[in-house]
Amino acid sequence: MSASFLPARSAAQAAASGQDYPGATLYIIATPIGNLADCSLRAIHVLSLVDVIACEDTRHSQALLRNLELDRSDLQWLPVHQHNELAATSDVLQHLKKGLRVAYLSDAGTPGISDPGSRLVKAALIENHRVMPIPGASSISTLLSASGGWIGRDSGFVFQGFLPAKFGEREKAIQKLAAEHRVQVIFEAPHRIESLAQSLKLLGSRGLTIGRELTKQFEEIACLSCEKFPAWLQANPQRRKGEFSLVLHEVPQEANPTNSGLELLQLLLPHLPLKTAVQLASEFMHVSKNELYEQALKIKNSQITGSENQ
Repeated sequence: MSASFLPARSAAQAAASGQDYPGATLYIIATPIGNLADCSLRAIHVLSLVDVIACEDTRHSQALLRNLELDRSDLQWLPVHQHNELAATSDVLQHLKKGLRVAYLSDAGTPGISDPGSRLVKAALIENHRVMPIPGASSISTLLSASGGWIGRDSGFVFQGFLPAKFGEREKAIQKLAAEHRVQVIFEAPHRIESLAQSLKLLGSRGLTIGRELTKQFEEIACLSCEKFPAWLQANPQRRKGEFSLVLHEVPQEANPTNSGLELLQLLLPHLPLKTAVQLASEFMHVSKNELYEQALKIKNSQITGSENQ
């Protein structure tokens, strides 16, 4: 137990105890995706209150609670994972009917997104039990916030999660990725990351943000084009290890990308250095950087000439 986490329980009690945490409630608790310090004070407080803990992997969740200085060995622990979720849901519902507080944790992040938990939540709602989310770390929002995947658009994003493992289904999924112009979030395991990189290479200059080992000590975030992804992986053997989240950037849908790139360039130049403005306009509008650089010089020169003539 790290001494830096010893005050966590008292801080959680002070910060979160003012809210009501009723019985007969399923608490969906987000856990850290790598960095233990990302566990919220409210999550720590609720974990100290609940009567039953259901989780994807009991060993993993018990280790998490030990690190948080929470001894809940007195509780009943229920494994609820992708292979037994339907059967285990019945046990959870029995505890909820008794008026107990039941927490559900996946191994990392928010249950029910890419991890198990969705069926459990649906069953609890059908039985009219309250479901209370305790939000926290998410690799989706974490990487999106650092991706710059879109500029000033309201097109939203698509969460794709893990792509199919079978080759034929996977290739069809890649085709759908290429046809979808909105920002997309993809998860991948380390043993399939090189295969995914080769598939995404076909998307050429489309922007890609790679998140490896997010929030952990050796976190790495890289922004590059899809065609450069395989070479990026090969440049360092460590890059093929760990858990991956990826953001496939938006594809502009304007009829004339060259004109749109020039319009964006004109908006950026008053606020950014010339090279930075050109780089951003090129990436987001998929226009030649050299072509935009020439246009940027013309705009700057015309501004200088205009000021001299005044």
